Amino acid sequence: MTGISFARKLKDRLVFGLVCLAFIVAVAPLVSVLWMLVKNGMKRFDMNFFTHSMRNVGPLDNNGGAYHALLGTVEQVGIAAVIAIPIGLLTAVYLIEYGGNRRLGRVISFFVDVMTGVPSIVAGLFVLAFWVLGLGMGFSGFAGAMALSILMMPVVVRSAEEMLKLVPDELREASLALGVPKWRTIISVVLPTAFTGIITGIVLAIARVMGETAPLLLTVFGLDSINPNAFNGPQESLPLYIFQQAGMPNQPAIDRAWTAALALILIIMVLNLVARLLGWWRAPAKSR
Repeated sequence: MTGISFARKLKDRLVFGLVCLAFIVAVAPLVSVLWMLVKNGMKRFDMNFFTHSMRNVGPLDNNGGAYHALLGTVEQVGIAAVIAIPIGLLTAVYLIEYGGNRRLGRVISFFVDVMTGVPSIVAGLFVLAFWVLGLGMGFSGFAGAMALSILMMPVVVRSAEEMLKLVPDELREASLALGVPKWRTIISVVLPTAFTGIITGIVLAIARVMGETAPLLLTVFGLDSINPNAFNGPQESLPLYIFQQAGMPNQPAIDRAWTAALALILIIMVLNLVARLLGWWRAPAKSR
């Protein structure tokens, strides 16, 4: 018995060591990238960088910032979220609560799967062909937001759909047994129960599109000056700014690209933190 117990402990320690080794191997590249990002990004991480644009900045100038790109990213992602989140949530609610095995539900689910696999450049090409060239609306932050919303929508649908599936049917049945209408049950019982997971999915969708460059290359065009109007004229964004600055053969531009990349990562981290705090706030008291 002692030999068997020793062998089991040895195997347990061996497997535990292998799991720790696999964890280190998986995390090491991420830590390395983050360290390099912080090390290089802190060179220009100052107020000048976040309060000035690239207007009248020469190729070898050490000044210039990403204020115009930061403003463009906030506006474009915000508009994309306003478009994609309501449509995505309503679609998920229909598929779970009403769609069932209906033909329309199966068709919608099929197209959501197709949209999930659409490359980002295809979304940009669609908006470029339909909105920018077809309707002659021109390049704008809104055109970029439409391309981003196409990419965001299936993520919101699938994440919300999975969270709604986890809501126990007993809660729905209890509400309906009390004579509460189905639409009121969905609003007052189902959605609040799945709130934490839905918020997490929305944040993942926002993070998914916030770093996209390809669709913005075709829709917002890019601009060195500040354009606060997302509905009129070309506009800049952080991913596009990073792409442009990193492609220049001079050190000041590369430093600006590193700092913009660090700023983008920090924004995404703040969004995830806000989602966690909202989830903790809305969680039942005994689960906190």
